[in-house]
Amino acid sequence: LEREGKAKEQIFFVGHVMIDNLLRQVKKLGEIDCQSLKVWDLHKRLGGEGYVFLTLHRPSNVDDREVFAGIVAVLNEIAETCPIVFPVHPRTKKMLAVQLEPLGFRESLFLWRNADVVLTDSGGLQEETSALGVPCITLRENTERPITVDVGTNLLAGNQPDAIRAAFKQVQAGKVSGRVPELWDGNAAERIWKVLVS
Repeated sequence: LEREGKAKEQIFFVGHVMIDNLLRQVKKLGEIDCQSLKVWDLHKRLGGEGYVFLTLHRPSNVDDREVFAGIVAVLNEIAETCPIVFPVHPRTKKMLAVQLEPLGFRESLFLWRNADVVLTDSGGLQEETSALGVPCITLRENTERPITVDVGTNLLAGNQPDAIRAAFKQVQAGKVSGRVPELWDGNAAERIWKVLVS
């Protein structure tokens, strides 16, 4: 911001409002009867066993037949060791030509917050998993959320099968740990308000 000409006294480190919403939604899950969620039966079938939560929708992963096939091959290997919960994104659904309904945010959160690992190419989910301490493997070559790699639980694996396998083995071996980034505490909006008021 300073390089863009903003005065230092006009810059405030306040946190991340998306994490405010995430933590609010986690709290709401504790206030509702989760048996009313459409994923409750799936949750019960998983029965407390470990599972992987997967999202996949980036064109670089699902539009290129060879890349997509490589990712699917690794997912099939992982599925031999533990279940994979995969709410299919509409873009991926189109590419798979499968008639599955994508999950809403609350249902997805209900499942992935307790997953052993999340595999994703979603930027937002990289942040959300880091905020809740859930190991994440990002199926992309880069990320616009580098803090999740620097201090969070996110491994940037890319979309090649060997790299995905290696990252998954790291998570299975318990070699992935991190900390919640500074000020990702659910109070960013409050801090913003205090800055605006003052």
